[in-house]
Amino acid sequence: MSTDTTGDAARDDIPAPAGPGDSPFVRACRRQPGPHTPVWFMRQAGRSLPEYREIRANVAMLESCRRPDLVAEITLQPVRRHGVDAAILFSDIVVPVAAAGVELDIVPGTGPVVAEPVRTADDVERIRPITPEDVPYVDEAVRMLVAELGATPLIGFAGAPFTLASYLVEGGPSRTHAKTKALMYGDPQLWHALCSRLAEMTLAFLRVQVAAGVSAVQLFDSWAGALSEADYRRYVLPHSASVLTGLADAGVPRIHFGVGTGELLTAMGEAGADVVGVDWRTPLDVATRRVGPDRALQGNLDPAVLLAPWPVVEAEVRRVLEQGRAAPGHVFNLGHGVLPETDPEVLTRVVALVHDLTAGEAGRR
Repeated sequence: MSTDTTGDAARDDIPAPAGPGDSPFVRACRRQPGPHTPVWFMRQAGRSLPEYREIRANVAMLESCRRPDLVAEITLQPVRRHGVDAAILFSDIVVPVAAAGVELDIVPGTGPVVAEPVRTADDVERIRPITPEDVPYVDEAVRMLVAELGATPLIGFAGAPFTLASYLVEGGPSRTHAKTKALMYGDPQLWHALCSRLAEMTLAFLRVQVAAGVSAVQLFDSWAGALSEADYRRYVLPHSASVLTGLADAGVPRIHFGVGTGELLTAMGEAGADVVGVDWRTPLDVATRRVGPDRALQGNLDPAVLLAPWPVVEAEVRRVLEQGRAAPGHVFNLGHGVLPETDPEVLTRVVALVHDLTAGEAGRR
């Protein structure tokens, strides 16, 4: 979407993308050369945009996720404004959980709140499998977006089993995840039964999006950083791997991201993703040594940097790009989501800066 043509001139051996599957974003995910380092931002469609706040006024979060017209419009807003190299489907990680029959609400200022937290095997049994018929609004929204976006790829979206399980066990957001860990340690059989069911649900949810035309998928494990590597490998990795390897035949890149996961990157790299997202705590050159040479990286500017004066932002963007050159493929992103107080103009300038600085470089890894 950028109007910059420097990269095309410098890399005339790389043809212009014929479609989203040959876009700079997908090429970077596949560790292939491209005209520039691609950019998108987690939570790019969100509260930092005045047009988002306007369209979401008086519309509850879950309702907005179930209305294809709203989903499409909100997803497109940052593509129009910032010229990012990929759109990500506007949704929430609990959308498939609600579709599976769990009573919950997304409370403004709090997050997902579950009416009856999971405590027993009967509670797990009540989480029924989902089918495409349970989420027709997702299929419709994706098809609308694919038609509108043209050569710009659309990223599918889902929460990972551990993070979903944590919400269900805690009953809502948690800083300590104490109830989650108590169940995990105290009743491993029940824990694995819960995560297995959530993995099946998540895989089904992502397959709906793939069938409708997304060009990549991202699995968010927001709370995995609360665990040690040993616990991650024992209690989480098998279920994340079930989702990611279950999409091995889908033909689209798979991205895996977690927060505070610097010590888990090696294990996360084994879960089956093509791209591992890195939060801002771990330099990308360090991250690529931990993940290995067969995975591209995504990240990892600290979202708070965007609130600093522009010279600081520019210097940090340059640092992230320099460290990202160690990776076999790099998708520029933040180390977590855009903060609501971020000036949208800064995001637009960051996209242009990354494109300008990397024009012609992506093919010379």
